[in-house]
Amino acid sequence: MAARLAYSALASTVCRRTQRTGLVAATSRISSLQQPGGRVFRPAFVPVRWHSAPSKGKVYQFQDMQQFSNSPSSERILVDVREPSEYKDGYIPGAINIPIKSQPDAIFLPEDEFEDRFGFSKPDPEKEVVFYCKSGVRSSAAAQLAKQHGYKDVAEYRGSWLDWQKNGGEAKKP
Repeated sequence: MAARLAYSALASTVCRRTQRTGLVAATSRISSLQQPGGRVFRPAFVPVRWHSAPSKGKVYQFQDMQQFSNSPSSERILVDVREPSEYKDGYIPGAINIPIKSQPDAIFLPEDEFEDRFGFSKPDPEKEVVFYCKSGVRSSAAAQLAKQHGYKDVAEYRGSWLDWQKNGGEAKKP
């Protein structure tokens, strides 16, 4: 009974925090609570990945990305947010690499500092920016950061690299 009350209080706090911040409750991982007598209470709480939450921006599928790759537009920028070692193993043709994990401040840098760090121009906030990663989690975070920094036309390819490979998309290498 005490474990159930403890879980209930914790779940209630997580739910209130979720409502306040808009984060998915699964970011707090609750796996089990030990009860007196050795019994384990496992909550009927199923974790949800961040990118499983509804998106407020555009979400593209494989066919869309294939079209963007085959017919590049100066009004659209594909951004691979995986780490450079992952990018070197293959990327969607036309994509630039801005690693979110090792360079989380990249989108907030002034244009000249961005260019010094990455060797290419910072994506224009007036153009559509489409983010992808390996499985869609980091790209969702990058899309949120871009929106916070004033990018208006932000989109995600949630299937990301795994979906691209599964569907036979062309892989470029630097």
